[in-house]
Order: sequence, then C-alpha cells, then structure tokens
Amino acid sequence: MYFLYSSNLYCSTVGGFKCYIYRPAYGGVIVSSDVDIATKRLKLKIALEELREMKGFGTELVTIIIPPDRQVSDARSMLQNEHGQAANIKSKGTRKNVQGAIESAISTLNRFKTPGENGLALFVGSIIIGNNKNRMVNVVVKDPPQPLISFRYRCDSTFELTQLEDMLVDKKSYALFVIDRAEAAYGIASGKRIHVQEHLVSNIMGKHRQGGQSAQRFERLIEEAAHNFFKRATEHACSYWLPNLENIAAVIIGGPGATKDFVVKNEYFHHEITKKIASTTFDVGYSNESGVRELVDNAGNLMGEIELDAERQLMNRFLEELVKPAPKATYGEMMINKALDMGAVDTLLISEGMRKNSVELECSGCNHTWKVSLSRTDELPKCKECNSKDIKEISSVSLIDELSVLAGKGNSNVSFVSTDTEEGSQLLQGFGGLAAILRYPVM
Repeated sequence: MYFLYSSNLYCSTVGGFKCYIYRPAYGGVIVSSDVDIATKRLKLKIALEELREMKGFGTELVTIIIPPDRQVSDARSMLQNEHGQAANIKSKGTRKNVQGAIESAISTLNRFKTPGENGLALFVGSIIIGNNKNRMVNVVVKDPPQPLISFRYRCDSTFELTQLEDMLVDKKSYALFVIDRAEAAYGIASGKRIHVQEHLVSNIMGKHRQGGQSAQRFERLIEEAAHNFFKRATEHACSYWLPNLENIAAVIIGGPGATKDFVVKNEYFHHEITKKIASTTFDVGYSNESGVRELVDNAGNLMGEIELDAERQLMNRFLEELVKPAPKATYGEMMINKALDMGAVDTLLISEGMRKNSVELECSGCNHTWKVSLSRTDELPKCKECNSKDIKEISSVSLIDELSVLAGKGNSNVSFVSTDTEEGSQLLQGFGGLAAILRYPVM
C-alpha cells in the first residue's frame, strides 16, 4: 500500500505539487500477515486523519473508489465523460477546479492497469489552506487492508471516506456463552455486531415430591440430565467457535446463578476453548438471547481491557528491562536503527500516534546530503555544513515503512501500541514513539 501526499511547501511531481510516497513496506522482505495487516491499518488511519481535515470551497473534491472486480478503464471513461459535463458549471472558479481535479485523477489512473487485489481509492481536488487560498491534492490509497466493496464517484466539499473508515473498525471477535440449569445460549460479538447462534432448553426436571429411596434416584436423574445438558450446550458452542478460534480474542461466560462457574470449573469446554476463557464471569438476568446481549453490556470494559492488557505487558517488559544494569531494551530512532542493523531487536514497539517521515535532504549551496526524521508540520532544517537555508527534498519515506523493512530483515516482531493506556502514552511522549525489546544488550 502506498499513499501520495501533496504539499504546498515543495516543488511539484504530481498535479503540480510534491508528493510524499509511502512505498510498499516490505521491499521483498517476508513478514507475518498480522504485521502486514497492522501496518496497513495504521497507514490507512494516518491517511484518513489528513483526508478528514481537507475541505473544498464547493463541490470541488473528487472521490473515486474502485473495487477489485471493476476495471480501471471503466473509471477512466466515466471521468472523461464527467470532465465534459463539468464544462456546464456556471462558476468559472469551480469549473476550473473540478476539471483540474478530474484531469489529475485521469492522469493518476493511467498509471494503473488493474485496481489490485483489494481495490483502489483516489482522492483529488483543490482544498482550502486558509486566507481564501487553495491548493491541489492527489491522494492514492492502493491495496487497503480489506477489499473495497462498491464503486463510488462523488464530487463534494469533503472526500467520501466511509468504506475506508469501516476498515478501521476492530474485527476481533469475542465468544459469548450464558447458561443456567434451564437454558443456555451462545454466539459471538464482532465490532458493533452481536450474533446469537443458538438458544438451548434443558427440560431438566424441577422440584419433585418423591421421598425415601425414590428421592435419591430422582436427584441422581436430575443431576445426570443437568450434566448431559451442560455437555450438549458446551459442545454446540465449541463446534461453532473452533473453526474461527484464531480470530477470537476471549471467551466470556455469564449466567444468572452459580451454574456458569460450575461449568467452567468442571472443564466442560474443549481444551482449546478453555485456554481463552476470561478469568471473570458475569452475572446476567437471563440465559437466552437477552442474556447474551446483557453479557456484552456487562463485559464491555473487559473486552477493551483484554486488548489493552497485551500492550501494557509489552510496555512493562520494556520498562523493566530499561532499568537493568545491562538492559535488553533501547529507545530513540538512532539507537533503534543501530540495533536493527545488528539484528538485535526482538520486538519493535511503534506508537500509533507517531507521525514522521524519513526525509533525504540536499543543500543547494554545498550539495551536502543527509537524512532526517520530520513530521508533516516540521520546517526543513538548515544545512549542517554551510548553514544554508536553501534546502531541497530528494525523497521522503514513512518512518513506519523504513523501520518495518529493517525489522523484517532481522526477523524482528513489530507491535503497534495505541495511546489509550498510560503506558502507551508514555511510549509516545517519553520515548518519541519508538522503543525496542532486544535479544541482547547493545551499548
């Protein structure tokens, strides 16, 4: 996946403006699919942050969404037709901007033969930059984390981002199970969706009036029926969850009484499912579909905590190592680059809040070249050799991409840490958004 970002600060390469190019992160390096998807999601998140801020004076911003089953040539033909239609726009300024955006979009699409495996999204138009000024932007999202669903063409004062924003919704699932002696229900929660797969009724006999030896026999029959019901309910649930177990973050158990704890304690669940059962069970009013939905409400904090806890453990591991006499941990871009070059990094921690590019600069005065990390709002530094301010940019690559390539070469794990926890905020604020847990100390 790569993105093109235009900037009014530098000379042109696309549509009259300089582009920041987020090149494929892996450069032939084999990385795990989890890291691949996580990297794509983070880069998409960064791109959407900037796209949301972009506004046009009128309906001057063009959005083109091409799903993988559509031809790029179809989109080009439609844009050529729209270019002709735009000649009828009464406002001279709006007409000029719309036609310019369409021309830039057509030029960009000429570089693509197909939309790719997951489709192609293009955002072009003249955006407001303040004081009644505007500039042209051309942003390409190629190979998003998931396939684009439907074709879209829209001219508006903002870009159409709905399909891409949906890809950032957490797709991790939580298995849900509620039970008492009378009934049980199970299902799964994923994103904003709760699906109840089945509601089971036990038909276990309730109170009886038998006395003497008959009482013991009836009690034994009732307990046997309960055992068979617990076994049947858990087997049904496990057979439903097991095919997609890798996508299940946790199994959450609930119910109105003590039965839920009894079922967990006596190991009715499949051993692979048992590994993912949350340590906390939850009291709910019912053991039917309503109970499943109540379980989601009661366990909402736990669902969030499960994911955040993994981040906390990584950060705590890093912090514990950092204070040792010979720490197997480091931070800061320079030290991390050194450790990656040595193949010493076990796990690279990157804050989701980090927004930097690795930029190669050249001094027009003395031709000195060097690399520096800059955020989107940073000014270009002076030349270190001659102190000249006449600096030009040679290339710009996402720091995430650059570090991912190095991590892949060293078989290092990559973990993206959110800023939703105190530890995650500390990584961004206290360590510049970059840290590493090492295989051995690096001095």
